[in-house]
Amino acid sequence: MTQPILVIGGGLAGSEAAWQIAQNGFNVKLYEMRPANQTGAHIGSDLAELVCSNSLGSNLPDRASGVLKNELRTLNSMLLEAAEATALPAGAALAVDRDAFARMVTERIESHPNIEIIHAEMKEIPSSPVILASGPLTSESLSQSIAKLSGEEHLFFFDAISPIVRVDSINMEIAFRASRYGKGEQDEGDYINCAFSKEQYYDFVNALKAAERIELRSFEEAILSGVKAGQFFEGCLPVEIIAERGEDSLAFGPMRPVGLRDPQTGKRPYAVVQLRQDNLAGSLYNIVGFQTNLKFPEQRRILRMIPGLENTEFERYGQMHRNTFVASPKLLRPTLQHKIRDDLFFAGQITGVEGYMGNIATGLLAGINMARLMQNKTPLTLPNETMLGALCHYVTHADLKDFQPMKANFGILPPLELENKKIGKRERGQAYAERAAKTLETYLHETLN
Repeated sequence: MTQPILVIGGGLAGSEAAWQIAQNGFNVKLYEMRPANQTGAHIGSDLAELVCSNSLGSNLPDRASGVLKNELRTLNSMLLEAAEATALPAGAALAVDRDAFARMVTERIESHPNIEIIHAEMKEIPSSPVILASGPLTSESLSQSIAKLSGEEHLFFFDAISPIVRVDSINMEIAFRASRYGKGEQDEGDYINCAFSKEQYYDFVNALKAAERIELRSFEEAILSGVKAGQFFEGCLPVEIIAERGEDSLAFGPMRPVGLRDPQTGKRPYAVVQLRQDNLAGSLYNIVGFQTNLKFPEQRRILRMIPGLENTEFERYGQMHRNTFVASPKLLRPTLQHKIRDDLFFAGQITGVEGYMGNIATGLLAGINMARLMQNKTPLTLPNETMLGALCHYVTHADLKDFQPMKANFGILPPLELENKKIGKRERGQAYAERAAKTLETYLHETLN
């Protein structure tokens, strides 16, 4: 009888990974340190507990989240099945009764004859076949073991994320392309700039200071205490904290207008917000230096006060929180295997994927690939045209110097080859979805048969 395969972490990724391995006939030991060792974020003892929202994103087939869900249905995801069985009315989104969802996942895992749940902390990376799905709140001991394996410079703890918007939702009649002092690879400049008048700037600063912020949990309080003590890394300060330092702090910080001229006035603006290309396709731009801890509705409201972003669509909101994740571009393959050690897989948020569905999806792929490895089969590298394949390709190929967690979105997929370049957003999403489904079907047929 073969040695049991270990899965560390009983969250979304770990639960799905354990299930996939067990379904392939292998014994699994699933390690979950709760409830003996709580994280500070979880409140229960069930597996797959949803800490934040109870929404797993859009169910619409022409949305990125919907495309990923359809791929997981094709690949027989147990957690997606449990989510749909415990769904609540939520329009086009898949929202669940979080307690019923976690209980169903736990019961299914507990009742599987090939899975043993061990409620204990795994403090070191085992030498036997293992999937690390310990999540953003990985224990200190295990984090140290990961750091020893990968190098401390390849393990990150605090996430400072700026919002990302879709470029086609920026009003280019107001915004303009330019680089400071005309320095850019193209004549039109590498940045999109949103210029503020003095009145617009002060209105924006006042709105920032008055906005509602996300309440920090106990495991995130180091962020706030570090800011108060003046010890927090200046490059990661939330813009609302900078605004509190003085009315012109932003104008001399991330909103400094030096080296730029507004083509509408021919003068230097009072302040400026710059957006920088965030993906190879050029469809996504991040708001430079705009880390924030504002609540998402507040971000949507206030950031739309930026001239040119009045109707912008957000691909990702800014965040400030603890988030342990490895430098996947340096350490992992698209199969989610470690580059040096074949029988060590990573899954979930620790890889740099974001969102519930991304966690489930990478757990599923890691589980399938671990089983294939144990069967002496080649692990799957899903095509980049699929949403899961593109997500794994992104986290293992992104530029390491500014690598940040990413959720499923159309911006990470290879560009479409369309005769009509001016089709609408829904039609473009449908085209992405159809290509992804056809590509996955063909790949699985050719690979598994």
